[in-house]
Amino acid sequence: MSEIVPGATVVGVVYDSGVILGADRRAAYGTFVIGKSVKKLFQITPRIGLASAGLISDVQTIVRQLNYHARMFKYNTSREITARALSKLLSNILFSNRLFPLITQTLIGGFTFDTHGIYVLDALGSVIEDKYAAAGSGTEIALGILEAEYRDGMNMSEAKSLALKAIRTALERDSASGNGIDLLIIDRAGTVEESYPG
Repeated sequence: MSEIVPGATVVGVVYDSGVILGADRRAAYGTFVIGKSVKKLFQITPRIGLASAGLISDVQTIVRQLNYHARMFKYNTSREITARALSKLLSNILFSNRLFPLITQTLIGGFTFDTHGIYVLDALGSVIEDKYAAAGSGTEIALGILEAEYRDGMNMSEAKSLALKAIRTALERDSASGNGIDLLIIDRAGTVEESYPG
């Protein structure tokens, strides 16, 4: 069974004016590394991003469905979908597939009108809103750093440093994570993608 369990480390951090999502670039099934430059962060709308650990095909399926539904929502209502609504939509998609689950752990980060947050979803569609979160095989390690060092009211620079530290610490101990770090910073001023060495 351990041969098919996907590895990854993804984190999300809320700061004073936005959210940061981060992920490593390695794709590993058990002890086999199948890719060293895998995309795990996706911008769904200008104010919502997604970070996911899991089977690559299942992650890509989720992203395609959410992109479609977000575009259709905007077409039908002339406004962007909120992060909370998109999380609930993904929850419904995952729950409807519970007998043949999409093997993913997903973080959605972004804005719901004037508030911003992180939403954590498991493969069966449970949704938990939090101020910081981690998912994937490096969860325990990354979450230890986030739990110890997160505080309300952090600015973007502090939140970015914390996200990078959490992922880098996981990369040191989790062999299924590695090969660099990508960040998606979703701020009131706009959205930026950044890449860093591991």
